[in-house]
Amino acid sequence: MTQRRANTGNRVTTVLARQLGGQLLAFREAAGLNQSRAAEALSSQTAKVGKMEQGWVPFRDPDIIALCKLYAVEDDEVVADLLRLAKLDRERRKAKGWWNALDQGNLREYIAMEDAALKMRAWQLSLVPGLFQTPDYTRSMVVPDIATDDIGHIEQIVDVRRRRQARLYGDDPLQVHAVIWEAALRQLIGGRQTMGKQLAHLRELTELTNVQIQVLPFRAGGYPGVGGPFNILSFAEEGAVDVVHMDGLRSTVWVEGAEESAAYAGLFGRLCAVSLSPYDSVQLIESIGKEMSA
Repeated sequence: MTQRRANTGNRVTTVLARQLGGQLLAFREAAGLNQSRAAEALSSQTAKVGKMEQGWVPFRDPDIIALCKLYAVEDDEVVADLLRLAKLDRERRKAKGWWNALDQGNLREYIAMEDAALKMRAWQLSLVPGLFQTPDYTRSMVVPDIATDDIGHIEQIVDVRRRRQARLYGDDPLQVHAVIWEAALRQLIGGRQTMGKQLAHLRELTELTNVQIQVLPFRAGGYPGVGGPFNILSFAEEGAVDVVHMDGLRSTVWVEGAEESAAYAGLFGRLCAVSLSPYDSVQLIESIGKEMSA
């Protein structure tokens, strides 16, 4: 499956632009043309075509139309989808939000996508999902990875998580369906008191109509998804393909493309099938929480 970093140096690339660039690249290769021929059609340098195909620049509608004509893409709906995707990408690039002040470009892109998403499906093996974490849980989780004298950075991470969690509330909340391995609920991040409060918070979140939590119990035995945690972000806009994100403290990896996202959606479905029902998951969360406070 295709995996790409979210940024390189000072250049800016976006998930949507990479999707669009990848489609245009496929059309060019299918037409048997090189980048030089495409550049001639745009009256530009070859380097511009390369940047477009890798998603480093926003797309102009006239350029998309010219390239589709060159590549003999005659389906009006296909061209219209490309134009919609380009417009959506331009709007995303111009969008302003609190995340624009963050130092990490890859984290900025992820939060911007999360803010615009309609739905998230999340799979976690060893940690409570970031959108569900309490401040003390987050602090306890990141302290081992950060120098003890960098308290300011720790609090910045906590604040970013807190701001992201605002998407769970309000008039148009993010729809979240999370599957969490039982190990994440029993791992003593921060000790019994911190975990007890974290589990109580999880229980409270299940009362939100936009949050659904399933627990994959130990007794399920072998299970799909051992390769690692991931988030699938879905969008309301026509032409926006689901994107899959692997979360990290300092890096962001995207899995892109319709086939790849469909594969992860299928994997998530299989995880749901072998997990406890939402009701039974709540019962287990409460049971483990009582163990923590005993």
